[in-house]
Amino acid sequence: MNAIDAASLTSLLDGRYAEVRQDVRRALAERADFLDEVEEMPRAEYRERVREVLLDVSATGLTGLGFPKEYGGDGDVGASIAAFEEMAAGDLSLLVKSGVQFGLFGGAILQLGTARHHDRYLADVVAGRLLGCFAMTEHGHGSNVAAVATVATYDPATQEFVIETTREDAYKDYIGNAAAHGELAVVFAQLVVGGEERGVHALVVPIRVAGVAAPGVRIEDDGPKMGLNGVDNGRLWFSGVRVPRTSLLNRFADVTESGEYVSEIESAGRRFFTMLGTLVQGRVSVGGAAIRTSEVALTIAVRYALRRRQFEASAEAEESLLLDYGQHQRRLLPLVARTYALRFAQEVVRDDLHDVFSGVATSEHARRELESRAAGTKALATWHATRTIQECREACGGAGYLAVNRFAALKADTDVFTTFEGDNTVLLQLVAKGLLTGYSSEFEEMDQLDLVRFVAGLAVETVLERTAVHKLLERVRDVVPIAGEREPDILDSDYHLAMLRFREEHMLAGVARRLQSGLKDGREPGEVFSTVQDHVIGVAHAHVERLIHEAFWEKVRGIPSGVVRDLMDTLCDLSALSVIEADRAWFMEHGRLSSERSKAITAEVNRLCRELRPHARLLVDGFGVPDELLRAKDLLG
Repeated sequence: MNAIDAASLTSLLDGRYAEVRQDVRRALAERADFLDEVEEMPRAEYRERVREVLLDVSATGLTGLGFPKEYGGDGDVGASIAAFEEMAAGDLSLLVKSGVQFGLFGGAILQLGTARHHDRYLADVVAGRLLGCFAMTEHGHGSNVAAVATVATYDPATQEFVIETTREDAYKDYIGNAAAHGELAVVFAQLVVGGEERGVHALVVPIRVAGVAAPGVRIEDDGPKMGLNGVDNGRLWFSGVRVPRTSLLNRFADVTESGEYVSEIESAGRRFFTMLGTLVQGRVSVGGAAIRTSEVALTIAVRYALRRRQFEASAEAEESLLLDYGQHQRRLLPLVARTYALRFAQEVVRDDLHDVFSGVATSEHARRELESRAAGTKALATWHATRTIQECREACGGAGYLAVNRFAALKADTDVFTTFEGDNTVLLQLVAKGLLTGYSSEFEEMDQLDLVRFVAGLAVETVLERTAVHKLLERVRDVVPIAGEREPDILDSDYHLAMLRFREEHMLAGVARRLQSGLKDGREPGEVFSTVQDHVIGVAHAHVERLIHEAFWEKVRGIPSGVVRDLMDTLCDLSALSVIEADRAWFMEHGRLSSERSKAITAEVNRLCRELRPHARLLVDGFGVPDELLRAKDLLG
């Protein structure tokens, strides 16, 4: 390959939001001393410093890009996600506090409220003059939002809602901005109007007045955490807290002055899931942030491996560079390839989000597919970050264990990514539900038991026909051989995609058959679902793996012929073969990989790592992480 400059790769990765990303990089680099400042600060001081820097950054306008222009934003949802992703290269407490303030709190007011809420709050939210919380999660229910036990009862005599924490375990927990800085909270509660329960709705509730807890509100600090200690997570209890009728975020439902509950969405279940669907931005943001932290870790580890010498690998007197060892290449370069793949998959999700939230894509099917893709990409991206940061830390030896070299903060601060904005395993169940039902009209209201009954009532072929995979089956059968027969070129991109599509289709059919046979045998739906839950998670994982690789493949196809495309093509091959190699047992068990072919794939992964070794520095420089943010002088010199 001829010479490629890192800027061309950065441009490829930055895509349509290059200018926004560059602006955020500059803003973070100018404040890079913040990473050193907070390293040994007491927790209370760290929190205050994060608040100060958040207000400083918000003054640049980079945190409010997704809000309407009339309230100080730029009206560009995609740009706001890109900016958030880029912020993950800096201090992650700052990132998460920004996400709570502008993504969750401000986003809930924007997406669930109407003009009366927008006019009253959004300009102050965007400017950072009004800090708030997103109070959904309860200690007793976690991911089961529909069952929260906080209750908001309408009092027609005063035209107020009375908010009550009804049970000992119903307090709001892990709420960012609650312990120290939040003045308002968007509180999710069971709405009771005229004695009738109307399901979960969101209300704007004051939690502090003049810096102290509002009447009827009790606030506790969650205390020290594994990481993100610059974020003031806290607990909230409500006892007879009264808010005006107009505090209800009423985009999807309202209560009139006469006390009548009204909504254009008749079904309570559909109303609930429509409301939650508007909040998908948080999952897209977390997935993108996880990918960015992986890029930071890989930049440090690869650059260290190109500097550090260890042992003698040849007769020469000088010790060899770490990255000249085959196993070190194996440790890091497939992770680099995977990170590029995830970056391009995230680009698809971000663009879909922009289209849905900007009104370009208006169908219910588009919204449901976005929710599914966002859930799956977030799950795999955050698991990838956890694995990548750990591998990079180990690849930097004892020096990587020193807090000064960034990995301590990266590990501690990203660990929670796998469980917030949705536990990854729960999110993959959501992905599987979409696959099994084809996002049918009943999709949103189905619980696990309904899902089992629904799928059991279909033929397996019907389940497959509801998926995008089925449309590709003929091509799959053409390319994926029986083990030992007419083996395709190991670097054939059609072969890679066909293998991933075959795995997904086969696993999906298997799940459908198991659900059907379980009910046919007379077992309870709940027992049937529990028995096949590992298969349900497996098919969702396979589906998202296929989407990630397709995104990489499509990106490569869109690059003009030349050295950049050749490099990305090689990286795409490494990404695909690494995925197949990692699940070689499944492919062998299902007759699609011979033992000889399996060995050949391992040999090819090794060869591709050697081929990419001279381009390792270029590939990580392409991530565009400013040197000031690497904060690893011990490792990088």
